[in-house]
Amino acid sequence: MSTINQPKVFIIILHYGDIKDTKECLSSLEKLDYPNFKVVVVDNGTGKKFKVKSLKLKVKLIRNEENLGFAGGNNVGIRYALKHKADYILLLNNDTIIDPGFLKELIKVGESDKNIGILGPIIYKKQDARNKKQTIHFAGGKINWLYTEGIHLQDTRYKIQDTNRVDYITGACMLVKREVIEKIGLMPEEYFLYCEDVDWCLRARRMGYKCVLVPWVKIWHKVSASTKEFSFSYIYYHTRNGLLLAKRNAPFLIKILVYLKSFWVFGKQIVKFIILPSKRKWAKAIMRGIIDFYRGKFGKLT
Repeated sequence: MSTINQPKVFIIILHYGDIKDTKECLSSLEKLDYPNFKVVVVDNGTGKKFKVKSLKLKVKLIRNEENLGFAGGNNVGIRYALKHKADYILLLNNDTIIDPGFLKELIKVGESDKNIGILGPIIYKKQDARNKKQTIHFAGGKINWLYTEGIHLQDTRYKIQDTNRVDYITGACMLVKREVIEKIGLMPEEYFLYCEDVDWCLRARRMGYKCVLVPWVKIWHKVSASTKEFSFSYIYYHTRNGLLLAKRNAPFLIKILVYLKSFWVFGKQIVKFIILPSKRKWAKAIMRGIIDFYRGKFGKLT
């Protein structure tokens, strides 16, 4: 396929932790059936020197001196891509495996409608080779303001031949048009980890762009490979960042309810901390998240 009239795509892979995952992701990109793309690997302050080798890919490696978080790390790659005249930017988790035709199909959909700003595929959980059952990890995102979170839909109710407007696309695999970033700015770095992709999509939608799922396109994700689910930091970031997400994006009355609920949740954690020793770690993480939100303390948990 010729690169003539094919939009230029920069694929940003944020590396933090497992070198093996990053190399497997790059190996899958070697089979990509799309001619006009560049790969940028951003080493997000791992402190470990490694070389990116590929027989078929030219890979630009950028090293951050410290962990800048998901948004901050990706923004380094996004700035590089914009500087080098990207038409589209694809954020791709380093613990994903792609289908060779996925990017070509996403670009085809993106080019079909000028109002589509952000789009992504269905994401399946990467299973053990012995387990042939495919489990959906992400089939579009929906906002639940009562629980101040973005929810990954995991059903197959969509008609496979139709694109579907959704509240947001996950940052695990998110294709964004250059013009969208030029209008809404870079990813919000205050979150550090979790919810920044949701906020970014909501910002794009307020500017009139559509976020769409392309359900006949797929990739695979090694879910929770990079962060330990339900660890102290996991609970903390989801608590604090959910409140920040609501503050920035929720309707006024919903925002008031969210604040009132946070006080109730805080009180409940005090009770748990006193009478349920097994729940103390979670209770401390939730209370710390709520306190830091009201103190205006964002960014990396210290």
